[in-house]
Amino acid sequence: MEPVCFLDAVMTGLAPDGGLLLPEKLPNIGNKLEAWRDLSYQELAFEVMRLFTTDMPEADLKHLIEKSYSTFRDEAVTPVVPVGDLHILELWHGPTLAFKDVALQFLGNLFEYILEKRGGELNILGATSGDTGSAAIYGVHGKENIKIFIMHPEGRTSPIQEKQMTSVLDENVFNLAVDGTFDDCQHLMKSIFADVAFKHEHSLGSVNSVNWARVLAQTVYYFYSFFRVQERTGANRVQFSVPTGNFGDIMAGYLAAQMGLPIKKLILATNENNILSRFFATGEYSMGSVVPTLSPSMDIQVASNFERYLYFRTGKDTEKLSELMAGFSENGALTMAGSDDLFAAGEGNTPETLATIKKYADEFGYILDPHTAVGIAVAERFKTLETPTICLATAHPAKFTDAIEQAIGATAHHPELDKLNNAETRCDSIANDETAIRDYLVSKRRKTNTFDPSS
Repeated sequence: MEPVCFLDAVMTGLAPDGGLLLPEKLPNIGNKLEAWRDLSYQELAFEVMRLFTTDMPEADLKHLIEKSYSTFRDEAVTPVVPVGDLHILELWHGPTLAFKDVALQFLGNLFEYILEKRGGELNILGATSGDTGSAAIYGVHGKENIKIFIMHPEGRTSPIQEKQMTSVLDENVFNLAVDGTFDDCQHLMKSIFADVAFKHEHSLGSVNSVNWARVLAQTVYYFYSFFRVQERTGANRVQFSVPTGNFGDIMAGYLAAQMGLPIKKLILATNENNILSRFFATGEYSMGSVVPTLSPSMDIQVASNFERYLYFRTGKDTEKLSELMAGFSENGALTMAGSDDLFAAGEGNTPETLATIKKYADEFGYILDPHTAVGIAVAERFKTLETPTICLATAHPAKFTDAIEQAIGATAHHPELDKLNNAETRCDSIANDETAIRDYLVSKRRKTNTFDPSS
């Protein structure tokens, strides 16, 4: 396909052929690290993003960044907390207490900005395993000329995750409980986006991590946490442990490394749904059955962002990548020769997750959510004295009270979540069927002019 500018990439989400978008080249920022060291989070976000947002005025970008992160409860936006001999990057200080807010507060404001400039409407279709849905809804609820349709697997998110989504009653918000798994939801979304005519006719856009702007926004906190840990330890390299199911969060770290951030290792942590950790151990990427766990946002067997990583592993050979993805679509498996020394990988199962939550509560008085506990359980296998380890904390523990109670015999609370206990909700159950999703979207969409990404 022909290259597109940044703003068009944001609005189109997936490429017309159903593939994922990436910059034609990545900037080398090695010579900028010293100048960026003492910047605030907002200032650093501006410096990183301006390298890619070349089709919008810098003053507009700066305003959007300031607006987006004004909603966070900590002035550092993503503070780094020393706990034992690890450094925990707290990514949950946004409106929905999950790391997805870091990207989706920005993306929601960016959508609104583009529509104000270009006119038209946007109908967002998304799939969530838990936190993306509420973060996306909080990013766009009540905004003019935007409707959002979020599919989640019925009964497979935590009760609080579901309540966060379904208690938002704005007229532009639609929650769909799909009779299936998150992988089913993600497949439905990608299949609908692959119908280019339908996508354009109904002005569809994406908030999932298939949207390039989300991955870009997430690269910022890798730089920010590196500087904070360097201040604390004097280290010139760090390693990151990332709990991941869809490969989006760790893909942001991979891109930061490609741009020149001195990362020794990216430690990829999965739960029992271990398709990604198995790949980095064996070179085989093969689907299994989804196993429900205490870390439901990672209960995924098809990682949508993995395709971006394979682009680099194939030497940016798009034909070879297309062959690999076609084979995976047909057979549910692909293999890749060789290895990537940047990655280490492991699985943190349910007993290890519970034990890690209890250990950190008992020894440090620090409560981990189960996803973060998976990341820390795996990080402890790879931590070294020479290289500081930064562990991404992806959600506030109060979003997963059942897991916390199992681990330590007490519940976790947050006042914003406690408010949801008696909140009114609205959600429609729907079949795991593409036609049903299309019909629902068409019946609810806004009857205005459609957005043409080529305009």
